[in-house]
Amino acid sequence: MPPPTSELADARQAVSRATDLDADQYASQPLASARDALGRAQAAMAEGRNDAARALAHAASADADLAIALSAKAKTSAELAQRRSEVRELRDRFEGGNIR
Repeated sequence: MPPPTSELADARQAVSRATDLDADQYASQPLASARDALGRAQAAMAEGRNDAARALAHAASADADLAIALSAKAKTSAELAQRRSEVRELRDRFEGGNIR
């Protein structure tokens, strides 16, 4: 089989996207797994173990995609909590007659 150059490029891009989307903060474990798998994939390809490199590149992409999804979920949950807090504050002000 040919070297998995495109799979490795895809995995690198996925890890980069996850990093750009703050996955270090919100999904550090899946991102660490993605980085580890990517490093192992690169090593396997350098050793000529193309099947292993391909599988590890796919695993790295999957872990990075998971990190992206978990990061998006955490950000959305935090934003929702903030909006709910704002609504409660406005409701309390309205019901208390403290509207300015």
